[in-house]
Amino acid sequence: MRVLTPFRIVFLAGALGLLASCEEMPVPPATSAAAVAPAPQGFWQDDGFTGEPKIVVSIAEQRAYFYKGKHLVGQSTVSTGKPGFGTPPGQYKVAWKNADHVSTVFGDYVDDFGSVVKSNIDVRKDSKPPGAHYDGARMPFAMFFRGGYAMHQGYVPPYAASHGCIRLPDEMARRFFGMVNVGDEVTIEY
Repeated sequence: MRVLTPFRIVFLAGALGLLASCEEMPVPPATSAAAVAPAPQGFWQDDGFTGEPKIVVSIAEQRAYFYKGKHLVGQSTVSTGKPGFGTPPGQYKVAWKNADHVSTVFGDYVDDFGSVVKSNIDVRKDSKPPGAHYDGARMPFAMFFRGGYAMHQGYVPPYAASHGCIRLPDEMARRFFGMVNVGDEVTIEY
């Protein structure tokens, strides 16, 4: 016959007490996709506010804020210029808009079948491979504020990654573009 040690006795008594208990063990809530979704890219809450549109971009926060008068009606994540291609801080006005803009400087070199031969090029610096042609980067909903610098739809990682432009997620680019007019103020700050 096997002798039970005091430790085993306490352990078995605890296990029997737990199993015989009428209290239910709390069940953790099921994890839903919404519970693990990444932080929202922004918000838009234009409840009929009036006032002059204004955009403020924070390079440090990688965020853009859309105002109507003094009312914040929209906020979005952005991706500004990466090191060596910084987005210039300052106060500007929207000079012109183009919903279907294609870059004349940045893009890819592709072959006749559309396959990328050399990606993410700058035509001013990168030589064209033999048999390739230039395919400009799409910049939908472009709002130009200084020369070739614009806010537009594009890839928005959580850090500065552009060639100086301010990239917005698709839906926010559409909203900002639809609400801003040529001549409206754009402030870029650190």
